[in-house]
Amino acid sequence: YHLDVKSAFLNGILEEEVYVQQPEGFLVKGQEDKVYHLKKALYGLKQAPRAWNARIDGYLHQNGFTKCPYEHAIYMKRNHQGEFLIICLYVDDLLYTGSCVEMLAEFKEAMFNEFEMTDNGLMSYFLGIEVKQQQDGIFISQKKYMKEILEKFKMSNCNPVNTPIATGMKLSREGIGDFVDSTLFKSLVGSLRY
Repeated sequence: YHLDVKSAFLNGILEEEVYVQQPEGFLVKGQEDKVYHLKKALYGLKQAPRAWNARIDGYLHQNGFTKCPYEHAIYMKRNHQGEFLIICLYVDDLLYTGSCVEMLAEFKEAMFNEFEMTDNGLMSYFLGIEVKQQQDGIFISQKKYMKEILEKFKMSNCNPVNTPIATGMKLSREGIGDFVDSTLFKSLVGSLRY
């Protein structure tokens, strides 16, 4: 399942003192030289992501979750019967699954009580990955993402081949030909790696 925390960074509690100028239109007459002392994070503050992460991490620990030592975005909780609940945190998105329907429902209710949330239901699309959950299994693909890459690099009408280069081609470092735009090339390779 997929939950989204609305305005996640606004839930972060600042550990250091942060002051901001009065915004235009909200100046207090006669006190224009005063500033605001922030207690909670605002979007745009460099401390906001860290403050939000500390808040959600603390909340999950208080509610019996343990963080995976190898992947710090994964949290797990077990009950006395050995049933489990697993959460994946990605900034303000929470993916969760488990072996117990009651644990799933309790977690969802607890999150809605603590934070303003959006319930996205069964996960269907996340970080460029399409997910189809069916009776015979869970199937993932990046079909939409790949189409976007092909369009971005003007290759949507290209012919698919098993080998992306002519067989037997000898590559050399120097030679005759056009120089490749290294920024475009790096962007393409980065898109494929993702």
